[in-house]
Amino acid sequence: MGHASGSSEADLVRAAMAGDSDAFEILIRQQADRLYGAARMMLREADLAEDAVQSALVRAWKDLPKLREVDRFGPWLQRLVVRACYDEARRRRRWTSAITLLPAAHEDTLRSGLADREIIESAFRTLSVDHRMVLALQFYLDLTPLEIADRLGIPPGTARSRLHYALLALRAAVEAAERGSDRSKGSVA
Repeated sequence: MGHASGSSEADLVRAAMAGDSDAFEILIRQQADRLYGAARMMLREADLAEDAVQSALVRAWKDLPKLREVDRFGPWLQRLVVRACYDEARRRRRWTSAITLLPAAHEDTLRSGLADREIIESAFRTLSVDHRMVLALQFYLDLTPLEIADRLGIPPGTARSRLHYALLALRAAVEAAERGSDRSKGSVA
């Protein structure tokens, strides 16, 4: 069944709920990059993020007929991705990070920002899964604390508290990494 690009999201959701896989594919293509990016930020490993998103999409297709509010498709799908990330984290119990370097087109900018990026990446790896989740949802998906609470299925106060403590933990880890970096620079001279 062909769908005009002008179809509303609600129309596409209704069609997908009725079993239209083309409509579902259009919906997923609209959100796939952001979902994968958020999963990648939460899980810190490309393969784990791909597995989590794939698992969430399979679950979405299977459970889509049960969706009660067609206008809540995006938040519902984000919740499925968050749950899949938690499941993947529990299943693997392994956290590694691969820093993807940008093309060397701007080598000076790359060199100056690489040390900072490595410090932030290192600090981010030290955070708990819960803290990485709330930071990814806020800073990658631009969700408010109320929306984060909705996606995680937690009270809004808990979401705000997790955000507060995640930022404190990230700041402390960055400062510790910077102090370690300063010491190693001093000992080289």
